[in-house]
Amino acid sequence: MRVGYLECFAGISGDMLMGALVDAGAPLHSLQSTARSLGLGADLRVSKVNRSGIHSTKIDVIVDGRMVEAAAPSGGHANSDHHHHSSTHSHEEEGSHEHPPRQQHDHPHQTAHDHAAHSHHGRNLTSIRNILKDAALTLRARTLAIRAFELLGEAEARIHGIPLEQVHFHEVGAVDAIVDIVCCAVAIDALAVDRWYASAINVGGGFVQCAHGRFPVPAPATAELLKGLPVYSAGPQVEMVTPTGAALLRALDCLCEPPGVIRSESIGYGAGTRDPERFPNVLRLTIGEATLRAEIPAQSSGSEVERVAVIECAIDDLSPQILANTAQLALERGALDVMSAPVTMKKGRLGTLLTVLAKPADAADMSQLLFRETTTLGVRVREEDRFCLNRELVPIETEFGVVRLKVGSWQGEEMNAAPEFEDCRHAAEACDVPVKTVMQAAIAQWRRQTETARPTQLSPEVRRVGVPE
Repeated sequence: MRVGYLECFAGISGDMLMGALVDAGAPLHSLQSTARSLGLGADLRVSKVNRSGIHSTKIDVIVDGRMVEAAAPSGGHANSDHHHHSSTHSHEEEGSHEHPPRQQHDHPHQTAHDHAAHSHHGRNLTSIRNILKDAALTLRARTLAIRAFELLGEAEARIHGIPLEQVHFHEVGAVDAIVDIVCCAVAIDALAVDRWYASAINVGGGFVQCAHGRFPVPAPATAELLKGLPVYSAGPQVEMVTPTGAALLRALDCLCEPPGVIRSESIGYGAGTRDPERFPNVLRLTIGEATLRAEIPAQSSGSEVERVAVIECAIDDLSPQILANTAQLALERGALDVMSAPVTMKKGRLGTLLTVLAKPADAADMSQLLFRETTTLGVRVREEDRFCLNRELVPIETEFGVVRLKVGSWQGEEMNAAPEFEDCRHAAEACDVPVKTVMQAAIAQWRRQTETARPTQLSPEVRRVGVPE
């Protein structure tokens, strides 16, 4: 599986993501053609820059022949027809390092820009969809870009308590932000990544002055988009995540967890505008193949790693009889395994942790089963890899009859053997002996057969030494 891993140790913005994608191998000419096809008079300028010693790709948007000093869309950019705010804002950077005068109030990744002339009336979602509909985009790229704008609009609608159709994008509706989102979508499509992962996200710190007043970082729209994702604050006290960057993360459905073992093919660095001292203001992207399965030796004789879904919930108000029935229903409907364990829940209540292992495709069905059969109000679902021994049933002839053993092997070596309990129980009943006696007899016979089949480890020369003829 081809995966992409975004390391957001310096946050994320649209231009940083675009730079990282190009640096990792996305075709620049396709992005430039896309920017021109939007009909906004836009083009891209690419340069190589140094960020605290890291050679990175910086991409700027050019509109009508001049560089756009991109507006940082950090909240306060959604407006209804009856609830208008100014689209101009500046970013206060308390405790930040000294920078050139023209960057005193810019985003760590972007420069400040009074773009009211571009977006005084804003653009609604319909107008942005129309722009994308007429652009030369693949279906996948167009869908991803529209989804990013929908997420932005939904975040603003929730913040302001207004219908989505009344949301008007100001900062995010500016030309530079449209180009960032659409070109990122085109680059993502070109790289053909199957699954996206991201690290925990550094949101920065300090305060931002936006149209709604002075807010702590992250700004309202960014905070709404980052709900449920792991975030932290470190480094310069500036805003490090823009709503555009957060929306692209959500549109990609990034898993914020380590991606496992990757055989990396390319690594890209996308630069922000600022160059703080001793803080690399870059977004790193690693693209490669998830190689966990491939790491298992070919001689494993069927041993494998498989991806499983783990569905679990903790319950403190349900009869054990119903929990047992739920576990049985899950197994009957295809669960790979079901486990329960005692746990102590809030207010010292004793409860049960119910865990279901299933194929990833069955996770939704198993979650629905838990909701229907138990009193839980929520379930946790995650995917994990599990190593499995190659298993086969081996019939063993014992004095009590034939008993099947489940034998597990790894790389051709038999590792475990366990008698099938039902076989042992039937044999014990028929012969009027304890079940443990039948189990012990089956294991002993299997060991004798294994020792007999195992070739001697001594060479002919060694066997002759010290052995009487």
